[in-house]
Amino acid sequence: MNSRLLPRLSAVMLISMGLMACSSADLTREKAASSHTGASFSFGLWGDMPYKKAGDDAKLPAVLQSINASDIAFSIYDGDIKDGSSHCSNNIYTEALTMFNSMRQPVVYVPGDNEWTDCHRSNNGGMDALERLAHIRKVMFPTTNSLGQRTLALEHQGKLGEKYVENTRFSQHGVMFVGINMPGSNNNLILNAKQCSTKSARTPAQCDAANAEYLERDGANVEWLKASFAQAKLSHAAGLVVVVQADPGFDLPETEELDESLAADHSGYRNFMNELETLTKQFAGQVLFVHGDTHNFKIDKPLSKPNQLLPNFTRVETFGSPNLHWVKVTVNPATANVFQIEPVLVKQP
Repeated sequence: MNSRLLPRLSAVMLISMGLMACSSADLTREKAASSHTGASFSFGLWGDMPYKKAGDDAKLPAVLQSINASDIAFSIYDGDIKDGSSHCSNNIYTEALTMFNSMRQPVVYVPGDNEWTDCHRSNNGGMDALERLAHIRKVMFPTTNSLGQRTLALEHQGKLGEKYVENTRFSQHGVMFVGINMPGSNNNLILNAKQCSTKSARTPAQCDAANAEYLERDGANVEWLKASFAQAKLSHAAGLVVVVQADPGFDLPETEELDESLAADHSGYRNFMNELETLTKQFAGQVLFVHGDTHNFKIDKPLSKPNQLLPNFTRVETFGSPNLHWVKVTVNPATANVFQIEPVLVKQP
C-alpha cells in the first residue's frame, strides 16, 4: 500500500476553476452535452477507511455524519475497508456492511486490495487471497441492490455469490456509473518467485492460481468496460464514471524520466488502462475515472502526451487514512464538463 498520505492542496486550485481546462473539447462533445437536459444531482466518493491502526475509529463517525447530512443521491466507496497490516478475519467484512448500511443514501461498494489481494501477508493472517475474494462475493453483495438504508438497483456482471458479481453498473439522469474490481498490489499479478514468498504465507501453487485469476478477471473487467461504453453510447449518455480501487500509475517522479504506469509493479493495469484510453477517445461524453489506493486527493487530466491532451478524461483520486474526508461530485448533463468536483473536508474531533 502506498503511504503518500498528504493531500495535494494544489488540486483545490484546479477545482475552483470548475474544470475549465475542458473548454477546448471539440465541437462533437459540446454538441453532445447541449443535447442533454437531465436533472442535476450530486454523489459522494470515499474509501480507504477506517484504518484502525491509524486511529481512524475516532474520526470515522464525523465522516459518516457529514455524508448522511449531505444532499447527495448516493455514494460510491472505492475500496480498502481496513488497513494493509491487519488480519482479514470475517468480522472485518461484517463491520464494513454495518458501516455501509448505516448510510442514509445508497452506497455502491468496490473492493480494494487490503480486503483480498493482500490477505496472503503474514501480518494479515497468512490467508488465501482467492478464498477471501470468494468470501467478499458472497457477503458484500447480498442482493442485486446497493447497500445503504435506501438502495439502488444495480446490474452485475456475475450472479450473486459468483465470479464478477462485484462488477456493477447503473445509470442516473444521463450518466452511467461503472464499478470494477481492479485493486492495488498490481491487480493481484505476481511477477516472480521472490515476490510470491516475501512476508507471505503463499505457496508456489497459490501464486500460480493468483496469476491465473488475474488473467481471467482482467479479461472480464475489459469486457465489462467495453459493454458499459457501448450502453452509454446507445443511450447517448453525457458522461460515464468508472470507479476502481487501484492507482494505476499516472504520476511521474520528480525527474519525470520514468512513466510510473510502465513500471513492472504497475503492469497488471496496463491492458485495462489501454482499453480505457481507446474507449474514451471514441466516446462523445465526459469520462470520470475514480480511484483510491494512494490516499492523495487529486483531480487532473493524466491521459496526455505532448500536444495530445485527452480532453474528455478526468481522474479523481479520493482521500484516505489518516485524512478522513470525502469528495462531492455535482453532475449537470447539460454542461460541457458534466462533472464539478469538490473536496468535503470533515472537521475531526
